[in-house]
Amino acid sequence: MDQTVLVPTEGSPLSMKALETALVDYPDADIVVCHVMDPIGSGFGLIDVMRPTFEDGSPPGSVSPKYWREWHEKAEEKAAEVFDDAREIAAEHGRSIETVLEFGEPDDVILEYAEDHDVDRIVMGSHCRTGAERFLLGSVAETVVKRAPVPVMIVR
Repeated sequence: MDQTVLVPTEGSPLSMKALETALVDYPDADIVVCHVMDPIGSGFGLIDVMRPTFEDGSPPGSVSPKYWREWHEKAEEKAAEVFDDAREIAAEHGRSIETVLEFGEPDDVILEYAEDHDVDRIVMGSHCRTGAERFLLGSVAETVVKRAPVPVMIVR
């Protein structure tokens, strides 16, 4: 019976450590690396409402189409870099991976993907912070641990 392990990553060193852990601990499993493009968590929702209008005439409190296109292009470029790094790590372990690019709130996307794609386990980093904050469990990881339909391994 083939096992499927989901490894959510935003490209942080800890999430890449989670990928390495999955590759080593589950040598016979199919590894799926998931990157979530999150417009809210990445600043998309932070709009300068003091400005009377955007350059394209959009009203305050809205997002200009140009801004959206630029954000989307940058997010796709970031995803491509994350996937390239992930493939390189997999190749170092003599493995291949499947990559999945999703859009939405990371914890919801991870949980939905696990339910909809017959995932057997989730392996993820505990957070993407550094410094003193690194000892806390990140909000995405905490939500996934609490609500996941499958076992979750948290890598620190």
